[in-house]
Amino acid sequence: MSQFATQLPPKEFLWDVFQKVDKDHSGFISANELQLALSNGTWAPFNAETVRLMIEMFDKQNRGEISFDDFGALWKYITDWQACFRSFDRDNSGNINKEEFQNALNTFGYRLSDPTIEVIVKKFDRLGKNVILFDDFIQACILLHKLTDAFRQHDQDQDGIITIQYEQFVGMVFSMKI
Repeated sequence: MSQFATQLPPKEFLWDVFQKVDKDHSGFISANELQLALSNGTWAPFNAETVRLMIEMFDKQNRGEISFDDFGALWKYITDWQACFRSFDRDNSGNINKEEFQNALNTFGYRLSDPTIEVIVKKFDRLGKNVILFDDFIQACILLHKLTDAFRQHDQDQDGIITIQYEQFVGMVFSMKI
């Protein structure tokens, strides 16, 4: 996704945005506050699980919320994802269909079969229209990245094949922060 990197806006701009999102004026942004501030291109609230994952990624103090210092990195992260999403939304529909999603994953270096792509799209399709919205796109990509990292820890020769016992698999999945 580095090809979609954007510049960070001035600190004063970020501070203004931070203060507007920090509804309770605590000096931190909670998942609920962030969810209310974000838009996925529909009138539906931003996916709560995606918000939780992003808070977790940028919460350097492990408080379950982010400070202003963490906010700049989160802002850039979301802005970069927006640019990425828009570049793959070829028809400007505001969502990603199966072909657009597969193109995105191929660009990121994932080579997944059509049936696997269909399973992922179905998992993240909240509208029941065989498409993925912006917030769900972020979540799908984060999850795929984390699963890939966990898999690679066991794929010593990097051939895409691992042999693990059931309890190892369960431990691997449940120890992941997803």
